[in-house]
Amino acid sequence: MHRFSLVFAAALFLRAAPAPLTIVKPAISDLEDGPAVPATFTFVPGQFLFLSFEIGGYKISPEQKIRLSYKVEAADPKGVAVLEPIESVVDTTLSDEDKKWRPIVRHQILIPPLAGSGIYSITINVKDDLAGSTASQQIKFEVRGRDVAPSDTLVVRNFHFYRSEDDRDPLATAVYKPGDTLWARFDITGYKFADHNAIDLDYGISVVAPSGRVLFAQEKAAEEKSSSFYPKLYVPGSMNLSLQANIRPGQYTIVLTPRDHIGKQTYESKATFTIE
Repeated sequence: MHRFSLVFAAALFLRAAPAPLTIVKPAISDLEDGPAVPATFTFVPGQFLFLSFEIGGYKISPEQKIRLSYKVEAADPKGVAVLEPIESVVDTTLSDEDKKWRPIVRHQILIPPLAGSGIYSITINVKDDLAGSTASQQIKFEVRGRDVAPSDTLVVRNFHFYRSEDDRDPLATAVYKPGDTLWARFDITGYKFADHNAIDLDYGISVVAPSGRVLFAQEKAAEEKSSSFYPKLYVPGSMNLSLQANIRPGQYTIVLTPRDHIGKQTYESKATFTIE
């Protein structure tokens, strides 16, 4: 009888033990208050994702108070943070009928507009300030971005000619006729950053005729001065030229000269097109 009482008391003690602090139902969606996306879902750069989770197993004070602190962090495939940590507190007083209530946390997260492809992660850390207990959870999601090969020094990548401004596919052969409008797009990378991921770039453009004569030159065709929490791994650029109706047939050269004023670097890129 005595032994049975001890076992029974132990069972009561185990059942009465408080539940551990838990992050419940962590999910991400592509719509505000929408359903969780499947594991195969792919986000794109510049898109918002919507995070939600509940918190359970927290301590309630004799005054029916709870206080929970949490931090949400997001990182790219290399572990680089894509946004400043989101930190907040759930500090409230419960009524008697709220004893099984679980706070729901919702936040929206912007995927950087120039994010590369890969598996990204969101890390949730929660602390019960009354009990001193903690819990953490990580959610992974995929981004399909536009990848530009990195470089240690200033360089132009992916210079392509297009028939029109909105064309997605570049011309297989850059051939135009007099009176056409030439369109081109390219990426600049390999520049250096200052504090707060600041960049300071500009580039010049010139067009050289088959004879070697410069037909057009613009010393500063465009510039990019900006800073951001997440570093811009490349800067996209574009240009267009209205080809004169009397331009002579032949092979012409576009000379693109980007300048990195922070890294004190200059680069020259050449691309040719043909007038028929």
